[in-house]
Amino acid sequence: MQKSPRFQQIKDFLIEKIESHEWPVGTKVPTEAELCDQFSVSRMTVNKAVRDLVNEGWLERTPRLGTFVCQRKAESPLMDIRNIAEEISGRGQAYHSEIISLRRIHAPEDVAMRLGIMLGSDVFKSEIVHFADEIPIQVELRWVNPAFAPDYLKQDFSTITPNQYLVSHCPLGTIEHTVEAILPPAHIAKLLQIDTNQPCLLLHRRTWSESQLVSAALLYHPGNRYKLSARAEL
Repeated sequence: MQKSPRFQQIKDFLIEKIESHEWPVGTKVPTEAELCDQFSVSRMTVNKAVRDLVNEGWLERTPRLGTFVCQRKAESPLMDIRNIAEEISGRGQAYHSEIISLRRIHAPEDVAMRLGIMLGSDVFKSEIVHFADEIPIQVELRWVNPAFAPDYLKQDFSTITPNQYLVSHCPLGTIEHTVEAILPPAHIAKLLQIDTNQPCLLLHRRTWSESQLVSAALLYHPGNRYKLSARAEL
């Protein structure tokens, strides 16, 4: 069997060190000169391997200090709805959630507009933090129309996500996504364990079952830990 290219062998070596946790997040990796000596290759070959891993989110370069193992960004498809618990588990990470609040409220103006209901109508509200390997990766604020999910407040969202429950009880028909980069409000920054000057990705999501608007959500993600992707066939 033909050997893989030398730059790929170097990439595989570095990834194995990271995935085995021999090099945890924050570890400074060998310099390009040291890797050249170790693998008996040119600087160009080593540079390609390291550059690829930087672009793929395994490593980050810090000017004048070196190259370090970084926290890889979680990734979600923008054109689809995936259960975040399955996403995290699928990446080999441990998932758990923390329920901040789960209650019935009277819809204020912004929520009434999101759900297309009368001001002051009863609405279910949940606020949940989702974790990957003990690191908060998403704060989920969700409002649900009780007419379509009357048992929403009875659910144990430490064992099932709101997405799982709603998809199983209100088959998904249409989704609406809007994404913006923001600086997080103080209470969101605290839940995500970041500073208020650290950028976040905020995903506005509304979901319909058939022609009925069932829920609206604000999904906050720390910008340095998360990315959204989309693919379209042209």
